[in-house]
Amino acid sequence: MNSTTRTSKSRGSSSEAKGGAAKPATEAKAPSKQDSLAALLVRDEGATLEQMIAATGWLPHTTRAAMTGLRKKGYVIDSDKVDGVRTYRALAPQ
Repeated sequence: MNSTTRTSKSRGSSSEAKGGAAKPATEAKAPSKQDSLAALLVRDEGATLEQMIAATGWLPHTTRAAMTGLRKKGYVIDSDKVDGVRTYRALAPQ
């Protein structure tokens, strides 16, 4: 029979566990893709599906699903079709 002994590792703080010091508080978090999508939609000219896809790198069905997520967060999204191109616009929640 083979006897194996496990040793427990010393657990430090979370920054030590990640192998470095904590990030300085001055670093700003990059905007998420959903934040970028919302920024496109609240512009006066709005955004087409192609513009949203180019900005996020998502597929069309994922982009539309993200717009549904924005609706659930309180954005009012409207669209209109001019010359065969649908443009989406949004009003940010109050």
